[in-house]
Amino acid sequence: MATKPQVASLLVYLIISAATATAYSRRPHPRRPCNELVFFFHDILFNGRNYNNATAAIVGSPQWGNKTAMATPFNFGDMVVFDDPITLDNNLHSPAVGRAQGMYFYDQKSIYGAWLGFSFLFNSTEYVGTLNFAGADPLMNKTRDISVIGGTGDFFMARGVATLMTDAFEGDVYFRLRVDIKLYECW
Repeated sequence: MATKPQVASLLVYLIISAATATAYSRRPHPRRPCNELVFFFHDILFNGRNYNNATAAIVGSPQWGNKTAMATPFNFGDMVVFDDPITLDNNLHSPAVGRAQGMYFYDQKSIYGAWLGFSFLFNSTEYVGTLNFAGADPLMNKTRDISVIGGTGDFFMARGVATLMTDAFEGDVYFRLRVDIKLYECW
């Protein structure tokens, strides 16, 4: 038979366990973003013939690949750097509000998937500064979330989430991404 101190200890343990479990099982209330933005960026991959229009180039490829065509299968091993225009709508010929500069590399052997690291550089009348992004991009998903990991200027120390959607795709040469940005830390 349990003694009074043992029963008291067990009771205290159960109360603390229940309180802790309740605290951890609660989902935090969703916060409202402090800023929401939508941009499009247009990536035109150099294919050996389109130098004047290209905004991206393969800079690394597996031994069996080359620098003017994506590797097979699934572009695995290709690394691309880019300097793409950013627009407020999905028209490539709209005035650019900045540049998307960075890199992506295809990192999956059995499905199309990439890892992205890039910045939006703004120098327009509407926005000045940078937003920085990083994360995995499972390309076959309709929407993909990557992290907003910082910024400068108008976006000083910004944090949040960017939802990527492929808005247009023309083989290996051109794609356009819609980027819905929700910032949860704004200074």
